[in-house]
Amino acid sequence: MFLLSLSVLLPLLPLTRCSFYDNPELEIPTESGTPLDELKAKWDFDWGFSGISTFAHLHHVKCLTTPYEPFDIGIIGAPFDTAVSYRPGARFGPRAIRAASARQTSFRGFNHRAHLNPYTSWPAILDCGDIPITPFDNALALHQMSSAYLELLSRRPLSYSNPEGHVHPKLITLGGDHSIALPALRALEKVYGQPIAVLHFDAHLDTWHPGAYPSAWAETPTQADFTHGTMFWVASQEGLINNGSSVHAGLRTRLLGNDFHDYEDDEKQGFLRIESDDIDAVGVQGIIDLIMERMGTKTPVYLSVDIDVIDPGLAPGTGTPEPGGWTTRELIQILRGVEDLNLVGADVVEVSPAYESGHGESTALAGAQVVFEMLTSMVK
Repeated sequence: MFLLSLSVLLPLLPLTRCSFYDNPELEIPTESGTPLDELKAKWDFDWGFSGISTFAHLHHVKCLTTPYEPFDIGIIGAPFDTAVSYRPGARFGPRAIRAASARQTSFRGFNHRAHLNPYTSWPAILDCGDIPITPFDNALALHQMSSAYLELLSRRPLSYSNPEGHVHPKLITLGGDHSIALPALRALEKVYGQPIAVLHFDAHLDTWHPGAYPSAWAETPTQADFTHGTMFWVASQEGLINNGSSVHAGLRTRLLGNDFHDYEDDEKQGFLRIESDDIDAVGVQGIIDLIMERMGTKTPVYLSVDIDVIDPGLAPGTGTPEPGGWTTRELIQILRGVEDLNLVGADVVEVSPAYESGHGESTALAGAQVVFEMLTSMVK
């Protein structure tokens, strides 16, 4: 028995001289330093939980102050929430969405439904940082955001006209409350020289007349007219919105007063209304078909997603929650189904991490996935 044991162990004896944990002897680098290709091979990688928090571990450049670094698609934060009517906190949305995007990397970024990895495809994609926005003066904040968007959209993208039609960079904004859509539309209308169609996912209309909240303290117009429920009304009045091609999707809001006056105002602005309940009648594909029939594939579209379009049972971290919303899966399926839209800009807004239940980040995770779907569609 002893001899048999030795015959089994002897061939393994040479292996006992080294250990699984042994590594080559450390050597001090030369004065000229380690070659760059060697450094990149060793250190140019982040795990989902490591690295500085940028969206999907993208290269971070403060684009507003770095005009010499062109890009094709920029992720930019708009940490602004002083135009809300209920719960503030969306100023922390950009930070939360970036953190929730940590498992998105170029290494693991292949989108199987689109047959591409947006992070390794043709465009140069940057995390452009945040617009520095005052929380003390909404009129100034609106001016700051409009100026920032116009500055970035006016630049020549790195892949100018390749593909054809790509003559302006595209921005995806991490909000912030929903009012940030107004400065984005102001800049887009100027740069493209035409009104922009809006695909608006939301529980609420956001086309309310500024006088919807009566006040004995001031006559309109005032700075108070700029809210996260009036910005599309203002945009329509300014001629920024393509009023025959725009769509609301996921609506389930209560209306003001005792009649349908809100709908009458909305119809003057030319939106097609798709209620949250409509998905039970026509299904996900029916919602997609309604949107595509209305908007087509040529009209420039601004895609605006208020995270409260998702039911608060799944996305509680938002400022104006309404029961009865779509599931995260349904929203993602619809976004995938409208990938042929001509997107010229987009946002994800109203992520307010302070209202997240427990210690999870389900709302911000949903927001990060929405950005991934937007980004994929832009790239494709």
